[in-house]
Amino acid sequence: MSTVRVTQTRSVIGQTEKHRGTLRSLGLGRIGKSREHAVSRELEGKLRHVAHLVSVTPLDGKDA
Repeated sequence: MSTVRVTQTRSVIGQTEKHRGTLRSLGLGRIGKSREHAVSRELEGKLRHVAHLVSVTPLDGKDA
């Protein structure tokens, strides 16, 4: 199973409550904060919803 690192790059000020909730569900909340997640259909939908607020980096073989 592949893993990605999701980093918040933009502020939630002025965003809708749905976007803020999606970021919270990803474990984010501040600019520069990162979390690692296993790739799933649910994650892809969340990332599509807040793509303008986050950056996604694939992690290759770093399942330690």
